[in-house]
Amino acid sequence: MSRDFNQWLATFRSSIADYSYYVDFDKVYESVDHIKIELNIMNSLIGSQNFDEDFKNIIIKYPSVKTCIPILIAVRQKELEIQTSSGYRIYQFKTNNNEIDQYLEFMEHIGLKNMISHHIINNLVDYVLGIEVGLDSNARKNRGGHLMEDLLESYIQRLNVEYYKEMTTNEIEKKWHIDLSLLTNRNDVTKRFDFVIHTSSQIYVFETNFYKSGGSKLNETARSFKMIAEEVSKIDDVTFIWITDGIGWKTARKNLKETFDILDTLYNINDLENNILKDIIK
Repeated sequence: MSRDFNQWLATFRSSIADYSYYVDFDKVYESVDHIKIELNIMNSLIGSQNFDEDFKNIIIKYPSVKTCIPILIAVRQKELEIQTSSGYRIYQFKTNNNEIDQYLEFMEHIGLKNMISHHIINNLVDYVLGIEVGLDSNARKNRGGHLMEDLLESYIQRLNVEYYKEMTTNEIEKKWHIDLSLLTNRNDVTKRFDFVIHTSSQIYVFETNFYKSGGSKLNETARSFKMIAEEVSKIDDVTFIWITDGIGWKTARKNLKETFDILDTLYNINDLENNILKDIIK
């Protein structure tokens, strides 16, 4: 049964974000718990009328407090470089660094002294909790890269078949004694597939991805997978399946269509939801 490319493309999704995509609260809580004692000690500086002296006394008595200063400006590094009007400065926030005046200078010029001494915030633990939530949002790209793989794996698991994750062509050849040299340029390169399913009659190799936005990478991906599809079609008992989605493809529809026209096993999330894998995995 022939498929209409435009109708198929129209079912592509704008997002596959799940609840865990936006913020990993377990990671956030763990990061804050790691420095909660130091932050609570620094809470004594909130509203201080004699900030410099109070700060020096805290650092002398609890030197580990200095190590959590960078996170107050949403930075994880323990060494910060600052270009000032009087020259280049390096501030090191390490337990064994006893240059207390250096920390005071930094906190004053960066604005932390004003924020804390003027009681602009009420609790540094809560303040850093908010910072960690913001920093964790930067990890969304990494989490997003695995969402499509996790989604595909959930459908593969429903098949109750033998499957493997991130398997290389070398591993496939050794395990099932099959020649994949067409894919590896006579073993000059190694190809890694996201998933591999093995049945009594066939080996299915999978690639999967999701593109929320466009770019030149999509054209390269389409061309690369088109080549893989052409080479795999020459290998007996091996089927290449590409599961992709994302509205980013609408900016690279021409290249995607070229692959669509030659690869019968090119599917999207809508196809997965319609149990396409149950129909093709034998």
